[in-house]
Amino acid sequence: MKPTPGIRIMLVDDEPHILQFLELGLTNEGFDVRTAPGGMAAINLAQEFAPHVIVLDVMMPGMDGFETCRMIKKGGSEVAVIMLTAKDEVDDRVKGLTLGADDYLVKPFSFDELLARIRARLRNQFPMLFGEVKLGPFSIDDRRKEIQYEGQPLELSPTEYELLKYMVANHGIVLSKSTILDKVWGYDFGGEENIVEVYVRSLRDKLGDKEHRLIRTLRGAGYRVDLS
Repeated sequence: MKPTPGIRIMLVDDEPHILQFLELGLTNEGFDVRTAPGGMAAINLAQEFAPHVIVLDVMMPGMDGFETCRMIKKGGSEVAVIMLTAKDEVDDRVKGLTLGADDYLVKPFSFDELLARIRARLRNQFPMLFGEVKLGPFSIDDRRKEIQYEGQPLELSPTEYELLKYMVANHGIVLSKSTILDKVWGYDFGGEENIVEVYVRSLRDKLGDKEHRLIRTLRGAGYRVDLS
């Protein structure tokens, strides 16, 4: 499985030779790769780069990998975190997973094993990066930036596309306006939450959802897409 262009991987380690080796290997595999030498640099880069996967060393001076993971994940980031450690200890693995890590790899490891772990996390957490995904009456092709509803392509603006993709991918979950703003418009968006209502109204019109059975409003809570 070769990645599609635009899949972003962030590497965090205080050992330059490890960063260089992994950066070269993953870049050759077609990923967009950035590196950070420590925890605070990683937190800042994660906000700017918005990686799909972070490969994060545990044993770093200053802010260790555990605290870095906690800080990145506390904002609700959906990034997949693979933690690297030189210690094969159950307590460390449990601590990392409790703080939001998605996988664990013990040093020394082979590049092929890390690559397999990265691809597994991408398949599990970002399936739409690898082609068309069907969810109920929707078909989402993220490479073509196209969504079909009941077999018919929808005419969507870029923001409408991202909003509908996010809501359909999280169908059955109540999504607050603030959550939608963070995920679709970004944390630095300075507008009002009412913009979400405007776009939801437009999506309902394009979907023919006059009775709001597909995109439901939960008063005081947000919206929920029902595909049943």
